[in-house]
Amino acid sequence: MPHISAALKSALLATTLIASTAFAVKPGDQAPDFKGTDSNGHTQTLSEYKGKWVVLEWANRGCPFEQKHYNSGNMEALQKEWTAKGVIWLRIVSSAPGQQGFVTPAEDNEYLSSKHAAPTASILDPTGAIGHLYEAKTTPDMFVIDPTGKLVYMGAIDDKPSPDPDTLKGAHNYLNQALEEAMAGKAVTTPVTRSYGCSVKYAE
Repeated sequence: MPHISAALKSALLATTLIASTAFAVKPGDQAPDFKGTDSNGHTQTLSEYKGKWVVLEWANRGCPFEQKHYNSGNMEALQKEWTAKGVIWLRIVSSAPGQQGFVTPAEDNEYLSSKHAAPTASILDPTGAIGHLYEAKTTPDMFVIDPTGKLVYMGAIDDKPSPDPDTLKGAHNYLNQALEEAMAGKAVTTPVTRSYGCSVKYAE
């Protein structure tokens, strides 16, 4: 990859691209309920949002793949677009203490503020309980849940598994497609894709 920094090269060497065909949950299944505490100290559960569309986004601010989407403003724009349409967007950080991406509530809020991010809430999941419930593999890893609580999409945000921001140009956004189709009452054309990014930094 041209013009790549030494730091980014090092980060990429530590990055794992994950692909799996065996899932704990799959589209059509009832999405597992969970309970977690967000960066503002509020309790968040999936069940409280029944009747609404929900996006789950696994995140790690130290991951170059997340940085592609946040430094470019892409993820923030998606959050603002869909929450304006009534979608609940829950960002989930499952990095364990001592692992890349672990943050305190104050650090997470500072990061979100600096990026002008707009999730409904950012849930801190240092034990990995929520991540393991969904078998979240990468950052980012995206899930869409319909108002009945069923999972309708899981996988990559788009079809460009690269940390290079230039790849956002012309990328096919699977998340947008899933939301647009499902919210229009149509079947999701591509309900499962391979997520890409850094491996979720669960406790070892």
